[in-house]
Amino acid sequence: MVSHLCKVAGVSRQGYYNYFSAEQVERRKVKEKKDVAWRDLILKAYKFKNRKKGARQIKMVLAAQFGVVANLKLIRRIMKKYGIECPIRRANPYKRTIKATQEHKVVPNLLNRQFKQGVPYKVLLTDITYLYFGKGNRAYLSTIFDAATNEVLAHKVSDRVTLNIATDTLKNLKRNKKIKLAKGAYIHSDQGGHYTSPVYQKLVKKCKLRQSMSRRGNCWDNAPQESFFGHFKDLLEVKSCETLKELQQEVKDAIRYYNYDRYQWNMKKMTPVQYRDHLLKVA
Repeated sequence: MVSHLCKVAGVSRQGYYNYFSAEQVERRKVKEKKDVAWRDLILKAYKFKNRKKGARQIKMVLAAQFGVVANLKLIRRIMKKYGIECPIRRANPYKRTIKATQEHKVVPNLLNRQFKQGVPYKVLLTDITYLYFGKGNRAYLSTIFDAATNEVLAHKVSDRVTLNIATDTLKNLKRNKKIKLAKGAYIHSDQGGHYTSPVYQKLVKKCKLRQSMSRRGNCWDNAPQESFFGHFKDLLEVKSCETLKELQQEVKDAIRYYNYDRYQWNMKKMTPVQYRDHLLKVA
């Protein structure tokens, strides 16, 4: 019977008996015990601050918060084995709905994809994205984002996508007295109707910022901002938000987590705030 089953399964008799030997059974038990211990540690990092994370985020949280060093291959194997899901980013289908008028003006691309200039508060990126919440409700999120540190400096959540969502975000930036703009600071966006508006452009000058715009139809000219929205949506728990006020609070909490607790792989494995302080020290 054993010989027949081994032949059907395509294994040797020696391999079959070896697999069920006391030594191999004990070895598998030890390995399983180690995997369970790693699973518990990985879940602890995965649930840190109640925000979902992928393998790289888990690796950085394990090191920074729990003093545990683990390689990515191990983390990914354990996640796959125990069904710990990594958030999947989706493409942004958001289309701007504001209509440009004759007075709207496009400005040159001063940034020219020089995102990482190593100076906090110099290159600011801005854009607007959609957020679905509750039972089919839709809201919009506008942010201003520091390209050097990935820190979110200002935001606005609204159920309307009028000009106010962009101007209010800029006003929120201006109200933050802790932000000291670098010399020659400018704000970069796409050519959406919010940013070509004379009202918005006048406010930019009032905030003592220069303005820069991506070339038409070229998403790479504002790539870090688009990437941020993709990562940030993975952090949000919007399904449980039934009202706009609840959504606004969830976004506020998630931004604080992103700025202070979410480690960045390409920024010396620091959080945006830690990396900002690091750059200011070495400047």
